Amino acid sequence: MVDLSEYAPILLFLAVALGLSALFVFLPMGVSRLTGTHSPDAEKLSEYECGFPAFEDSRSQFDVRFYLVAILFIIFDLEAAFLYPWAVSLGQIGWIGWSSMMIFLVILTVGFIYEWKMGALDWE
Repeated sequence: MVDLSEYAPILLFLAVALGLSALFVFLPMGVSRLTGTHSPDAEKLSEYECGFPAFEDSRSQFDVRFYLVAILFIIFDLEAAFLYPWAVSLGQIGWIGWSSMMIFLVILTVGFIYEWKMGALDWE
C-alpha cells in the first residue's frame, strides 16, 4: 500500500504556487477595475512597439536572414558565456582545457566565416 501523505509537501507547494500566480495575475486587473484606471480608448489600444500601425498581415513570413542573424547572435552570446568560466578556471584545467577551448573557438570561427561568405550578414 502506498502512503500518499509523502506527497503532501509537493501538493502544498503546487497549491501555493498556483494561488500566488493567480493572485499576481488577477489582483492587478481587479484593482484597476475598482479604482477606475481601466478605461480603454483608441490611444491606449494603439500599437506601441514600432510606433506605426501594422501594414501587413501579422502572419507574414520573415526573411530567412533575420533568423540567421538571430542564430549568430545566440552562438556568439553563448561563446561569451563559455569563455568567462573557462578563463576563471584555466589554472586548474591546464593545457587540455586550453586546447579544447581553442578547438571550440576554431569551430565557431569557421562557422562565422561560412555565414559571412554565404551572405547571411548582408542586409538589404
